[in-house]
Amino acid sequence: MSLKDKNILLGVCGSIAAYKIASLIRLLVKAEARIQVVMTPDATQFITPLTLSTLSNNPVLVDYFNPKTGEWNNHVHLGLQSDLIIIAPASANTIGKLANGLCDNLLTAIYLSAKCPVYLAPAMDLDMWKHASTQRNIALLESYGNVVIPPGNGELASGLVGEGRLAEPEEILSFLLEDTATALPLKGKRALVTAGPTHEAIDPVRFIGNHSSGKMGYAIATTLERLGAHVILVSGPTNLLPPHNVTKLAVQSAAEMFAACKAEFEHADIIVMSAAVADYTPTEVADQKIKKKAEDFSIALKKTTDILATLGREKRTDQTLVGFALETNNELEHAIDKLQRKNLDLIVLNSMQDKGAGFATDTNKITIINRAGDIESYDLKSKEDVAKDICARIIEHQNAV
Repeated sequence: MSLKDKNILLGVCGSIAAYKIASLIRLLVKAEARIQVVMTPDATQFITPLTLSTLSNNPVLVDYFNPKTGEWNNHVHLGLQSDLIIIAPASANTIGKLANGLCDNLLTAIYLSAKCPVYLAPAMDLDMWKHASTQRNIALLESYGNVVIPPGNGELASGLVGEGRLAEPEEILSFLLEDTATALPLKGKRALVTAGPTHEAIDPVRFIGNHSSGKMGYAIATTLERLGAHVILVSGPTNLLPPHNVTKLAVQSAAEMFAACKAEFEHADIIVMSAAVADYTPTEVADQKIKKKAEDFSIALKKTTDILATLGREKRTDQTLVGFALETNNELEHAIDKLQRKNLDLIVLNSMQDKGAGFATDTNKITIINRAGDIESYDLKSKEDVAKDICARIIEHQNAV
């Protein structure tokens, strides 16, 4: 599991262990997460907001509003935009407030607005940690679905030795990576995604191609990886880079894409064929550049292998096969026909009639149809958000097979 591009809200409470948070932020930034630090007022007595702001590359938030500018820090927005919240160090005071719904500072208000997973890394003295009220509050927080990262055992600020030490930054990061991976809906699944155009050679310098940018396929591959799948991306020529944990197989022609897909298909649980594959390819490819001589010039073409139909014939019942249909007329009729002919589980319909959809755009407008004939249309969205909609339907189908 990767934390790359995750929006992480890091809550820092008043504890001597707050000094360790500088190292935790460095680890999270190195993991390419986006960090927003929120401190309780007491936390600012142990480590300065300037230090954490410098390390996180974001302003640190402490209060509901900035008295100098009058700008309001919207706790609802901060809670809803976060992919996960980490409260470290979590003091006995803040733990008690969260467990009992008390809300007297920005961090506790954000917690009550959050819909994402929340992790707490307690830090306090041994007697405070062992106290019945603290243990009751910890049990309450866990009953709400929050995850507690166990404190360490060792020398404490009071001079006592025992439980209560804040887990080390490396331990917190490792815990997050392991726990978030376990909770992902596609963990253990293998996905095959195709993206981009194919280039069918005419001679060493010319080819037949199309306007596909590959953006939709790359967005789907990225989303599947973030949901826990191991992703193989078979990509035609594009200028895009895949996420770090996605394995990219670069191809040029329809024949090369077919060979790569055949080799990976048997091992895949999810197959998303979003590439714009050429339907025809030249029957012969010239060894040398063709010179401009005759007034007229024609190229004999032959059909390429229909990759989607071939995989549809070989598909197992435990696999989810997704195809795309880009249409210019009778869109729904043509998409349903393709779904049935090629034995697909889902088909994603684009219309060239919809402004902002189709090739080389950053947005898309889709309709998804399943084998039962259920039709769901979506508004125009960024391709990243469209990918999330498609993957949500894939998860539904995977859970049903």
